[in-house]
Amino acid sequence: MTLFALIIVPLAGALVAWIAGRRGHVKPRLVGLLTALAEGVLAATALAQMLASSDQVLLASTRGMQLVLDGLSAPLVLLTGLIGVVAVIASWRIADRPGVHHALLLALEAAVMTVFLAGDLILFYVGWEAVLIPMFFLIGGWGHENRRHAALKFFLYTFVGSVLMLAGIIVAVMTVKSTLIGAPSIPIDPATQPWLFWLIGIGMLVKVPVFPLHTWLPDAHVEAPTAGSIMLAGVLLKMGGYGLMRVAIPYAPDGFAAAAPVLGALGMAGIIYGALMAFAQTDLKRLVAYSSVAHMGFVVLGIATGTSLGYAAAMLAMVSHGLVSALLFLLVGSLYERTHTREIARFGGLGARTPRWGGLFVFAALASLGLPGLSGFPGELLAVIAGFGAFGWWISLVAIGALLGAVYNLSAVRRVVHGGLAEEWSALSDISRGDTIAAAVLCGGIVVIGVAPDLILRLTDPAVTLLVRALGGGS
Repeated sequence: MTLFALIIVPLAGALVAWIAGRRGHVKPRLVGLLTALAEGVLAATALAQMLASSDQVLLASTRGMQLVLDGLSAPLVLLTGLIGVVAVIASWRIADRPGVHHALLLALEAAVMTVFLAGDLILFYVGWEAVLIPMFFLIGGWGHENRRHAALKFFLYTFVGSVLMLAGIIVAVMTVKSTLIGAPSIPIDPATQPWLFWLIGIGMLVKVPVFPLHTWLPDAHVEAPTAGSIMLAGVLLKMGGYGLMRVAIPYAPDGFAAAAPVLGALGMAGIIYGALMAFAQTDLKRLVAYSSVAHMGFVVLGIATGTSLGYAAAMLAMVSHGLVSALLFLLVGSLYERTHTREIARFGGLGARTPRWGGLFVFAALASLGLPGLSGFPGELLAVIAGFGAFGWWISLVAIGALLGAVYNLSAVRRVVHGGLAEEWSALSDISRGDTIAAAVLCGGIVVIGVAPDLILRLTDPAVTLLVRALGGGS
């Protein structure tokens, strides 16, 4: 029942928040927060139940619908539970239709949970498509000046990719005669697998997103409200990497083997391109958006190796990016609410005027550039090690992206936090208490994973080992 509750509770909370929104602004916020906290407790409970099982897999099924929690989905389910709470806190001061806003946030969380818990392809696709609706309305309804253009671009890119993915899923189901997710009992013709892998995988690569299918992401991030950006970067992008490992690779292992060099090249291109574009930005939020393209490139690189080390690195990098990107978007959104600008050139000296915000931003930048001891370091390092084993010295190109990552993060710190304080910010207030608490929780997770990455690696090891064995791969 816990797995079903992870989907039902946020849906019920969304309905209650929508109704409560008709009776004031405070009640829907409280409903959203209590529901998000309950979802976090349910996620932790499900993890405890999974770890207590003999095979570390938690199953639930009813009326032909099956949910699964294992080493691949558990870290992302926990991440979603945490990011959901942060998103609600970040939207606490929303005064425009707060009931609808919080209802959409909770519905989005339910859809993402459905994707991560789905044990059959039909439910997986329903959740995948359901994510588009609340995200589209969050961007279009509460975004900034060009929100409608960004919302439409987000919808078109992801919807077209999803339609192609649906065609691939239909072919897979008709071939294997089953909708249950896993290595098919009836093998798919090796001649079919190359195009089947790309058909299924294209929708997931759009969601990651890989270069050059990434162009919807910066616009969506820049125009989305803070909570929307937090959910988008924190959990929605992870659906792409998860989908590749959960669906695309098991159904078309030979197709994946043929596509692996291309995936590796796309991952490395994303790392370098994302870092270059981030360095070139004058808008602080757009800088963070392009950094996501670079960090998710490490996820694709790890997956492309086809090894247990690479898959584990991808999982670790996804969890880390979820925490770090959520923290950065929370901080940028908090700053924008108080200054009404994101132009880097207008800032400077904020560390002296807003010490709490400045300290948190420096910490987030260090985590983003991969400082040892913080969560950004171990996952990306393991992805490079796995990549070297799979692609040889070509992996040295990633060093360009890593160097640029340090440059654009430290440059942002220097230009925003240090230097002389502009006259217009002489009366600027510091980050709010609620945002500080949310940021502190994210910082705690970043430190824990940075110091003890084996917490994630041990959790994912049984699942990634089974995946590699099913593909006939090595370690």
